[in-house]
Amino acid sequence: MIDKLSPVRGRLTPDRSLDDLTWLRVGGPADVLFQPADVEDLADFLSALPSDVPVFPMGVGSNLIVRDGGIRGVVIRLGRGFNGIEIDGLKVTAGAAALDVHVARRAADAGVDLTFLRTIPGSIGGAVRMNAGCYGSYVADVFESATVVLRDGTIKTLSANDLQFAYRQTELPQGAVLISAVLKGVAGDAETLNDRMAAQLAKRDETQPTKDRTAGSTFRNPAGFSSTGRADDSQELKAWKVIQDAGMRGAIRGGAVMNEMHANFLTNAGGATAADLEGLGEDVRKKVYDSSGITLEWEIMRVGEPAA
Repeated sequence: MIDKLSPVRGRLTPDRSLDDLTWLRVGGPADVLFQPADVEDLADFLSALPSDVPVFPMGVGSNLIVRDGGIRGVVIRLGRGFNGIEIDGLKVTAGAAALDVHVARRAADAGVDLTFLRTIPGSIGGAVRMNAGCYGSYVADVFESATVVLRDGTIKTLSANDLQFAYRQTELPQGAVLISAVLKGVAGDAETLNDRMAAQLAKRDETQPTKDRTAGSTFRNPAGFSSTGRADDSQELKAWKVIQDAGMRGAIRGGAVMNEMHANFLTNAGGATAADLEGLGEDVRKKVYDSSGITLEWEIMRVGEPAA
């Protein structure tokens, strides 16, 4: 395939294994991995790419299982040319490759409250794509606009109405690559905001397996959220609780484990394959349904093909 692709200023790598690009450290190869030099390089590449070649934009792999057979087509991974952070008043413009933690820190130092991003793993592109949130705040609450490169190479600005934010999802155009987002926080005292983030980190470390190889929460909470992605405090049903009640805390399949510290964290305990991880997740879904009638929905994205 790579011989049929147009020249780029970035990097094209054929048959590139993706296991080292995901937090769970599993996954087969992409037919081609493209790391564009900048927006123009990305737009030119997409405009010349045959329409029948699939495109998969990939962030830092914090919420992703790439199956063992890999991904057909072109995987696009943004790097240094897409990780800038600019602050103008209460508005923060962040490149899609900017890490959530860096955006939260820079904003706090400037007196802008985006502290909920501090404990969310991954980058801004993924945070927008999945309407990431915690502590009762979501990207949808602070979102102003996003810039994307469409599958035909056109650069377009999208509004909240375009993205149709919902719980842990958006309606990003098929094949579009998100390159930046504008978020608007509220004013706060820099010292107070940084102290709040330190407290959030301490709480996370007490309750979540932050030292283990995970991809964050495995399943969505089965209830307790409105269609816009906002928490409903009148509902308290949590995924970890129904998993624990079904007796699946600590369940094992190959090298995959449902974490003992937090039952909703699927963990590569050593040598797991993508098939181990996804298979254990499906075991959990079945056991939870059999014991409670609740159907858990995956929060972790699973992509690619199984091993041949």
